[in-house]
Amino acid sequence: MNFIDISDINKNVKHYPNDFVAVSESAYNRQLYDAADEIAKGAADFPIVLLSGPSGSGKTTTAMRIGSILSSMGIPSHILSMDNYFLPGDVKDLPVCEDGSVDLESPYRLDIPLLNEQINMINRCEAVDVPQFDFATQSRPSSVPMKRNEGEVVIIEGIHALNPEVTGQVSAFAKGVYVSVRTRIRADNGDLLHPRLIRLMRRVNRDKLFRGRKIEEIFKLFESVSRGEDLYIMPHKHRASIEIDTFLPYEASVYKGAVYDQLKICAELSDNEDYKTICRFMNEIESLNAEFSPKNSLVREFVGGSEYSY
Repeated sequence: MNFIDISDINKNVKHYPNDFVAVSESAYNRQLYDAADEIAKGAADFPIVLLSGPSGSGKTTTAMRIGSILSSMGIPSHILSMDNYFLPGDVKDLPVCEDGSVDLESPYRLDIPLLNEQINMINRCEAVDVPQFDFATQSRPSSVPMKRNEGEVVIIEGIHALNPEVTGQVSAFAKGVYVSVRTRIRADNGDLLHPRLIRLMRRVNRDKLFRGRKIEEIFKLFESVSRGEDLYIMPHKHRASIEIDTFLPYEASVYKGAVYDQLKICAELSDNEDYKTICRFMNEIESLNAEFSPKNSLVREFVGGSEYSY
């Protein structure tokens, strides 16, 4: 586990913001190039890459960035999101939580037979029609054709990508990648901000800014998300041969500028300890304008302005 002190973050944000961002991005880039290099070396035998990680870990950007690096190495790649394999909302017997609501974190929310069939077809270089899931209508109204050619790599990203109950027995032709935040922020008094709460910071920004969710709703939903991580994601991370820490040392400073004022109001009205902990750390961290962040940065997945389409 890595650590970074708030005092170091603040010093760099105040005095060396451009260099701080550049060094932060460079460290993440090195991990991406190392991952791409390992994938490239095994591409002939392992053309399928299963990329997993908990909510807010930056799976989508990481998959796209690795795909771009592979392409620059002469290995064309395709990115496939497992979200498109969600079962339509009108399907009977969808998994439910204790309160009777649909369990969005359950692997059985996915169309596992279709996903398994298409993973094997992709490995055999057969054409598939990838469903396109519409979250607004909870339906799959269309599909997109895809075909992997010999020598190409397909990166399949999703929270359940490493779960053999979901993706099947694919170890003979698939390589696993696990991404998450593996760094803790340390306050001047020695308190640590857990990686789970750094990922929650990311979700608060993304869901508030782009998904129209209220902050209270985001925190409530994250309780179910965390439960799902413990049940369905963490038990399978050992199946990955590549691990990536997606933490960027300057990112909390950017998130502060986006939602801190609203978050602070919510924290004053709530007994939720996660509110109070995040606000306490954000209060100590210097704010940084998002414009310092490159357009291809993982940070842009959560604050907007990315060159990628999500």
